[in-house]
Amino acid sequence: FVNTGRLPHPTPAELDDAQRAVYDEIVGGPRGSGPFRLTDDDGRLQGPFNAMLVNPDLGLSLQRLGADIRYRSTLEAREREIAILALARARDSDFEWYAHERVGLVAGLTPDELDELDAGATPDSLSHRERVVLAATRSLLEHGDLDDATFDEAVAVLGLRTLADLITLVGYYDLLALSLRTWRVPLPAGETRRPVRAPQPEQRESQQGPR
Repeated sequence: FVNTGRLPHPTPAELDDAQRAVYDEIVGGPRGSGPFRLTDDDGRLQGPFNAMLVNPDLGLSLQRLGADIRYRSTLEAREREIAILALARARDSDFEWYAHERVGLVAGLTPDELDELDAGATPDSLSHRERVVLAATRSLLEHGDLDDATFDEAVAVLGLRTLADLITLVGYYDLLALSLRTWRVPLPAGETRRPVRAPQPEQRESQQGPR
């Protein structure tokens, strides 16, 4: 038995013309060459993308917004992934963490930074801008707002346009988290929320015990 959640999970051959237009934009766009698979072995869309086929008119607009947020934002790649991962943790969204830990590694986040973000901490290695992005994101997630001090610092450090991009990003990925949760979308078959990594030398030594 393969868990596909609450939605039908059509193959490309089962799509109508409007759905196929959404499908083609998703898999043929820049996401298609990313570090996680958008489709399963039968070509079915995975993660939040399958839900975009339910109403393809809205789905097409939604996928285009997501592509613009990913690839036309003024946020740096690390800043963007820090914000998305903070949201994935806050919303307990396994697919978003699964996908964006892998994107974050490509963007330059280290395994230690990812571990700390997953624990809800603020890594010491983050730049000042990245700390501001993380603090603003966490405030938006917890309070749905920025108090005056957080807002003023974000504008001073990031600028108004980048702050607007960040607010839009948080709203978009919160929508995806809601969709993933409501439709009960599972992780791809055989995948885990976090990638399995080889132990570091000091970890291997401790696992082996004294000689």
